[in-house]
Amino acid sequence: MAQWDRLRQLPSAYRQQLHELYDRDALPMDVRHYLAPWIEKQEWQRAARDDAFAMVLFQVLLENLDIQHSRFVQEESFLLQHNIRRYKQNFQRYVDDPCALATTILWFLEKEKEILESAELAEKVQLLQVEPEAMETSSQQDLERKLAGLRNEVQCMEHTIICLEEQQDEFDFKYQTHKLEAVVDEARKNEQIRALQLLVNKLNDCRKSTLSGLNNILDRTQDIIDVLVKKELVEWQRRQQKACIGAPDNVCLDQLEKWFSCVAVCLFQVWEFLTKLEELVGKVSYENDPVKAQNPTLQKRVDTLLRDLLKSSFVVETQPSMPQGKGSLVLRTNVQFSVKARSVPSTEISVQCSVSMDLPAPQIKGYRRFNVLGTKIKALNMAESTNGGMVADFRHLTLKEQKSGGGGKGVSDISLSVTEELHIIYFNTVFELKGFSVELQASTLPVVIISNSSQQQSAWASVLWFNMLSQDPKDVMFFANTPAATWPQFGEMLSWQFLSATKRGLDGTQLEMIANKLFGKKPNYDSCTVPWSKFTKENTPDTFWVWFDGILMMVKTYLEDLWRDGLIMGFVTKGKEKSLLKKKKRGTFLLRFSESVIGGITFSWVEITVTGEPDVKTVQPFTKVDLSQIPFHEIIRNFQILEAENVPENPLLYLYPDTPKNEAFGKYYTEKSGEDSPYIKYIKTKLVFVSKENTLEARSPMPSDMAQGEGLEPMNGLCGEAAEQDGDLYPLTPPLESYDPDPMMNGSVVDPEPPQDLLMYLNNPNLFDNDLLQDDQSLPDFSLQGFNCLLPQSCGSFP
Repeated sequence: MAQWDRLRQLPSAYRQQLHELYDRDALPMDVRHYLAPWIEKQEWQRAARDDAFAMVLFQVLLENLDIQHSRFVQEESFLLQHNIRRYKQNFQRYVDDPCALATTILWFLEKEKEILESAELAEKVQLLQVEPEAMETSSQQDLERKLAGLRNEVQCMEHTIICLEEQQDEFDFKYQTHKLEAVVDEARKNEQIRALQLLVNKLNDCRKSTLSGLNNILDRTQDIIDVLVKKELVEWQRRQQKACIGAPDNVCLDQLEKWFSCVAVCLFQVWEFLTKLEELVGKVSYENDPVKAQNPTLQKRVDTLLRDLLKSSFVVETQPSMPQGKGSLVLRTNVQFSVKARSVPSTEISVQCSVSMDLPAPQIKGYRRFNVLGTKIKALNMAESTNGGMVADFRHLTLKEQKSGGGGKGVSDISLSVTEELHIIYFNTVFELKGFSVELQASTLPVVIISNSSQQQSAWASVLWFNMLSQDPKDVMFFANTPAATWPQFGEMLSWQFLSATKRGLDGTQLEMIANKLFGKKPNYDSCTVPWSKFTKENTPDTFWVWFDGILMMVKTYLEDLWRDGLIMGFVTKGKEKSLLKKKKRGTFLLRFSESVIGGITFSWVEITVTGEPDVKTVQPFTKVDLSQIPFHEIIRNFQILEAENVPENPLLYLYPDTPKNEAFGKYYTEKSGEDSPYIKYIKTKLVFVSKENTLEARSPMPSDMAQGEGLEPMNGLCGEAAEQDGDLYPLTPPLESYDPDPMMNGSVVDPEPPQDLLMYLNNPNLFDNDLLQDDQSLPDFSLQGFNCLLPQSCGSFP
């Protein structure tokens, strides 16, 4: 079933998430609905990287909108005609940057998948009748007991106030009656006075008891607020920090809202009790009245507790993010972003919330200032919330750098790079209820503001480092004296990156390889530290982060399923790889990430030499250039070499440790196989991996990619990956032999027919003698040849 159809059949709660997703103007829901089949069939990932391909999809999108408009004209749907015409006009802004449109559509499709996955997981839990894991800790259970005690005391106090009022009414009635009666008898008069005095004493004791009870309630409330503000809220903020960089932490505010709302309700009830006492004192008072003496102090204390509670409960629920961003907290000038503020205690009132920047900004030389543009004032309300909270959802904000000032001279000589500059966005509102008023302010985590997409990778590195280590969410001077990370912190953060991107983190063995790469071989890495400079500054541009992020992006884009199923060992050193494979039978192979090629993956397998010794062979790493043309599982499926006697053979038989290849990768294979496989056909006609003996370099001629600067890796950068033989590095062969250019790839005009003898040999080498190709002096005398292929071009291929 198509993705859009599945989304439309979800329960109402998930459809509401879909409606919220398409509240953004970037991709109207009408366009998504009417063009759903076409949208889901396009290669938006490729379009996001390929400007020419993106322009083709952009033009087809406009043509489809024209078709829909014509349809609505025939159906006389006036409103839909108008909407489609307006949408087409809005899309015209992408004419100079069609890749931006492809990136935006890709982002929406990914968010749709997240909604579907969430719904499917909930359905599985319900079917299996699995109880969610209890999230309450002992401290939270203790807090629940304290809140229950507070509610009980407030209810008792409500009854006490009613009794006090009845007692005062009794006294007032008898006192007024006594004044109206003209009692002459002194004895009776004195008796009435003594009775009134007893009532006054009783009323006074009751007032004292009530005031004491109110003090106890406020003491209990103070204790609970300390736990909420200094512990639970701080822990939630820390969880949100970690969640922003991929940690699987729970950042739901529902529990906090329940607690904060309970305390707020109780305090407002106490506030009403004190107001009631003022009314009672206005009716009946006497010398040394305890209410007159203590009520102002209690009122001031209630006001202070309410202010502390409400100020702490105004938070940023969803940190700033761009639809096409790498992650939250990285913003780009003149690009829209969204952010959501929330008042945790829910109240049935609507108050205005405004947004501003850097109050005050650090006095650092060169520190940039920005203005917030867009709808900067919104109402806190429940209409924009999915769970009943009071929120202000800002969806169309942009940042523009201030031209004047340029950071000024400042008062510090500290110099920060653009991606180390941290900025905070503030939200201000005024809470008013029943005569009580308090100004509230919430702030985002520090954001990094860039002006070019090339800065995004470095900016995300800064976000990772800050939120991994900083305990102060307002420390914009963090990178003036950047702390180092311990290996446990660092390794956990790296695992989160894979977990959030692919739903599978790094295991202990993979993390150990990374630690080995950073620190060398050690029995234990817990005491090791990684400085900020080693993470992202040393040896620019090939820093550790560039290497790691290149692998992460490759896995997420091309290998996510294989990684998630645990088929890729990935992070393993070449030495470890050899020791593992040499103990296995012939044809056992494993997949690992390249240590020298950014965003590269390779495979190694074990052969048995004529002397019976194991020999580990490795191919040149495959990069996005290769993986964007042919799926990695198809490369593994169809990989072949020609041994010395020219017999084609696939050397990959068992995925480490001993899983048959087809059993491990079979579910990923295309339906076609053997002679029907488009990959095999393409291999026969055009694409060949060529290697010399002992230098298994997987190569594929790709003139169109090379013309765009995406060609093969430099020869001298691959020796360590491709030429390992028992630890020795063999020199690489001369450059690849020339190939006839493919007219379907670069537009040149050449003879499309390859030599028939070669085609026949590649189709069935057994028809020929081993000396056949040796007679052709134009062919190199390679003793090992590996075949690889690209996907056939949609505009045609050789027969």
